[in-house]
Amino acid sequence: MPYKEREISKMYYTMGEVAILFDVNQSMIRFYEKEFDVLQPKKNKKGNRYFTPEDIENLKIIFHLIRDKGYTLNGAKEYLKNNMADSKDSHSVISALENLKKFLLEVRDQL
Repeated sequence: MPYKEREISKMYYTMGEVAILFDVNQSMIRFYEKEFDVLQPKKNKKGNRYFTPEDIENLKIIFHLIRDKGYTLNGAKEYLKNNMADSKDSHSVISALENLKKFLLEVRDQL
């Protein structure tokens, strides 16, 4: 059944869904939106923010730089400004390796 093999992804994520995904308050995401130019969520007439998958990837990169690597906000901004393509490539490799690790752990548990 080919429809089960393909992962279904959304075109837009609400602010609440993004906050749950990253396990942070919505105010932190709004703050990062103001601080980082790469985050440009769509807004409707009521002002509700809708994040694209590209925005989600950018948020993952920002959280990785700040939480995991220990960058300051200004350091992370500077890093993204100078190395955006490299950071996207390295983040895609990291996420692929994490998915592979998760898969291998599932196989190990089934044995």
